[in-house]
Amino acid sequence: MRISIIGSGYVGLVTGIGFVKLGNEVIFVDVDDRKIQMINNAQPPIYEEGLEELMREYKGRYYATRDYKEAILNSEVTFIAVGTPSREDGSMDLTYVKKASEEIGGALKEKGTYHIVVVKSTVLPGTTEEVVKPILEEYSGKKAFEDFGLAMNPEFLREGVALKDFLNPDRIVIGVQDGRTKKVLEELYAPINAPKLFTDIKTAEMIKYASNAFLATKISFANEIGNICKKLGIDSWRVFEGVGLDHRISPHFFKTGIGWGGSCFPKDTKALIRKAEELGEDPIIIKAAVEVNERQPLKLIELLKKHVPELKGKIIGVLGLAFKPDTDDVRETRAYVVVKNLLEEEARVVAYDPQAMENFKRFYPDVGERIEYANSAEDVLKRADVILIVTEWREFEKLDYSGKIVIDGRRIKAAEKTARVYEGVCW
Repeated sequence: MRISIIGSGYVGLVTGIGFVKLGNEVIFVDVDDRKIQMINNAQPPIYEEGLEELMREYKGRYYATRDYKEAILNSEVTFIAVGTPSREDGSMDLTYVKKASEEIGGALKEKGTYHIVVVKSTVLPGTTEEVVKPILEEYSGKKAFEDFGLAMNPEFLREGVALKDFLNPDRIVIGVQDGRTKKVLEELYAPINAPKLFTDIKTAEMIKYASNAFLATKISFANEIGNICKKLGIDSWRVFEGVGLDHRISPHFFKTGIGWGGSCFPKDTKALIRKAEELGEDPIIIKAAVEVNERQPLKLIELLKKHVPELKGKIIGVLGLAFKPDTDDVRETRAYVVVKNLLEEEARVVAYDPQAMENFKRFYPDVGERIEYANSAEDVLKRADVILIVTEWREFEKLDYSGKIVIDGRRIKAAEKTARVYEGVCW
């Protein structure tokens, strides 16, 4: 099948290359010339395990362009995978979704055959039918579900293992209204062996938000219990090992530590809270999950001050800047909160991350340009006697932390075994 994908960030690029691996041809559409050039040279503009190898292997089966018309006229299905960032008040900014819809609509006007538009961007319930659909109809002069297809297909990709998640998902959720669109999407996803749930469009949108809000809440719940365990001298990881053996609960997402970040959980919980309040609901559980998460990285600073009460002028090593390992994504990373607090205490910060240092410096110039960056994790250990572990990169398990004070937000066993002084946030 010939597919076009609007937006070549984490979701768009991984989805597109995943479809290429399944035997399809893909055209990426982006406004960023640097990304377009990189994709056309088989170089991923993001770090994601296994992505570069696949892009090299299947070069010639995909390409990137700025030209919507070219992409739409030469494909049968278009996926919208642009960003939906948060506004200051937590509500969702649909600027990119609206712009993509206008451009697609304009291209559809010139197309004689039935074309399917699939929203893959995370959007609140009602957005596909109340925002995307009217724009597509206005700019194309055509009628949805009659002249062109419209569907909603949320993504459930975890950064760091996104390709694996695309090719081996727990489930595929597709919100559709017309039978023609359903048939095409069934055919497109046929090679993937996973439960396929077809729902109405609004339900598909809500499944994504409910999933993310629940996972975020599960982590915040674990951290709240973990904070209590810390005060009682109990290892919360052992507690949740026992809790997770209950089949009704499952052991997943029970890693206590300094909380969640990234492009999904913070944005989606805030958007859902905002939407609920607009509807006259008070989502107290989701609000509490967010509040716990915002406080959690400060536990690292609290424990640090127990061992180093005066931070002014002290060199503090920070291991990890990405929001999670195996990615270069720093959106809503807990490292920002930690580094900002260290700088406010007038500490000198030496940081290292295998993939995310450039992004951290660029995304957070207020703190990123005021810290030093090490060439390696070993370099951090040479330069600092006090180490904070913020991201659980596998390579941090190979270090010798002898003689160091280590405050660990992610449970690195090597630090636990070798550090002179070791404190875990929730253990």
